[in-house]
Amino acid sequence: MKITSVDVMMFPSEKPQFSNPCPVICRVNTDEGIYGYGEAGTTFFTGSGAVAELIRDMSKMILGMNPLYNEVIWKHLFDNSYWTKSNGPIVIAALSALDTALWDIKGKAYNKPVYELLGGKFNDKLRCYASQLQFGFMECAGLKFSYDDYYEVTAYAKSLGYDAVKTDPMVCGRNKGEMFATKNETFGYFRHDLISMIDERMKATREALGPDGDIIIEMHSTTNLQTAAQVAKAVEKYDIMYMEEAIEPLVPEATAKLSEMTSIPLTGGERSCLRAGFLPYFTQRSLAMIQPDMGICGGMTEMKKIADMAYSYDIGVQAHVCGSPISVAAGVQLEAAIPNFTIHETHGTSLAPAMLAMGVYQDFVPVNGYITVPDRPGIGQELSEEALQKAVTFTVK
Repeated sequence: MKITSVDVMMFPSEKPQFSNPCPVICRVNTDEGIYGYGEAGTTFFTGSGAVAELIRDMSKMILGMNPLYNEVIWKHLFDNSYWTKSNGPIVIAALSALDTALWDIKGKAYNKPVYELLGGKFNDKLRCYASQLQFGFMECAGLKFSYDDYYEVTAYAKSLGYDAVKTDPMVCGRNKGEMFATKNETFGYFRHDLISMIDERMKATREALGPDGDIIIEMHSTTNLQTAAQVAKAVEKYDIMYMEEAIEPLVPEATAKLSEMTSIPLTGGERSCLRAGFLPYFTQRSLAMIQPDMGICGGMTEMKKIADMAYSYDIGVQAHVCGSPISVAAGVQLEAAIPNFTIHETHGTSLAPAMLAMGVYQDFVPVNGYITVPDRPGIGQELSEEALQKAVTFTVK
């Protein structure tokens, strides 16, 4: 079997953000008619155009190669793309998309789900959490500001069967239209009125979810060590499951210090690349759970190695998922195949009708807070005809 061409597909948006994603997906084609899909982890905000161009450049390097030799191809791209050794997320995202597509091909070639090729299924069902509730969730749409807003959206997620949620209480100001999380406000020292606002929103989340549910507080790397410590102290009483991305990943030592200052377990990793990017958090034991994004960390090949490394340090794994049905399916396959799986992220963006319509199969939508891992070959998802027609496609051959 040989790689004959690569289709690079863009789904552009006029204003990329969480509510207007612009996925970049590649389809690697072979001379035996088998193809595979992979997605770059640059679905929202910036980077989609750049990563699409990089996928086109890298694709030229793998034409004629055997797609089943995914380790050989990964090393070939890593060694010969030059900028890959900079550990930058855009160039690694391009490598990631191509690598995941090769795993989809391998599964289809052997008529096996990817989890079986990774070693087998540890987890038949994946517990899920409703993610980023401050942006709204499914039918409970819109930015959230007040205590009542946070209570309502959490109660709505609970009514759908989720017993775990994630929210960022710092995205919005007190009043509609006001944005809060700026570096000027979140670096240095939080005023007491801002801490009070954060506390109010987390209180609403806990009271709506009840005492038995789990809460992840999202920080989006907007805080530094001092302000993150302030927030942690204020919300510890709400029995927080994890504090996510409290400090930007460029300063792992600060995360290690924060882990000593709070009883809340820390998590992060969605913007980290390769095993080298996660190694400081392992050796310093600062993160209780990691959240690598398959579309940024190095693809299925590298993410499995990252997860195995985490296991040796007694650290849990959750795939960061905020993309099209392709990235959701790939994340599910990986999570099914690892013994240190913790919980699966269900982002409201991934559940938007337009995003769901991009996929042929709809069984990646949680039922009563769980996804049952499908047994279809490959990653178990295909792009719909509607999506293929909408895509802006460039073919490398």
